[in-house]
Amino acid sequence: MATRARQAQRRNQVLSREQIIDTAIELLDTGSERALTVRAMTERLATGAGAIYYHVGTRDELLDAATETVITAALATKPAGASATPEDEIRVVALALFDAIAEHQWLATRLTLQIVRNPVGPVTVGIFERIGRQVGALGVPQAAWFDATSTLVHYILGAVSQNARIDGDTSDVEVDREEFLGAASMAWQELDPDDYPFMHAIVGQIREHDDREQFLTGIAIVLDGISKLR
Repeated sequence: MATRARQAQRRNQVLSREQIIDTAIELLDTGSERALTVRAMTERLATGAGAIYYHVGTRDELLDAATETVITAALATKPAGASATPEDEIRVVALALFDAIAEHQWLATRLTLQIVRNPVGPVTVGIFERIGRQVGALGVPQAAWFDATSTLVHYILGAVSQNARIDGDTSDVEVDREEFLGAASMAWQELDPDDYPFMHAIVGQIREHDDREQFLTGIAIVLDGISKLR
């Protein structure tokens, strides 16, 4: 028993929380949440389950820690140059979140869960603080800070999550973006143009649009509305 205890202690000293979280992110990126198992983690790290529980706790806590790690890195992104405006700051952090979720397909669901389940957690607070400071810097009256920031955050998270579900793995079905948009545009093309003139007018745009540019257009529209609160 004493020998086992010493071995476990040595493993805990060598293995770090950061190593465990980085390994979890690698597994999530390659195989989604289904790939994140205790067995896979212990094999990758050449350690026992006890060491993982010791450093990060349960599987749900590990998922939360992986989410926090990726989101914290995205929120730390800054505009180039010293003359960035609040609008620049908002666009940069919004695109950083967009790109993080595009890179880590599992992140959209976990991010939504954290915001809903843990409104005082570091992920929720970090996003609102990073965006909210810039809303204040835009000159928005303090009485409108919450509404304006919530609108921006809801747009950002909703848009990036929707994009992730089109581009990535949705439950058991792999969705190809071009096939999805092509099928949608064909279906819209077959609609009666007298009943759906708008849909016919934009049918070509759905196939050709750039997701990031469309995302930034949405940010610009929201910021334009927020500017009217000053």
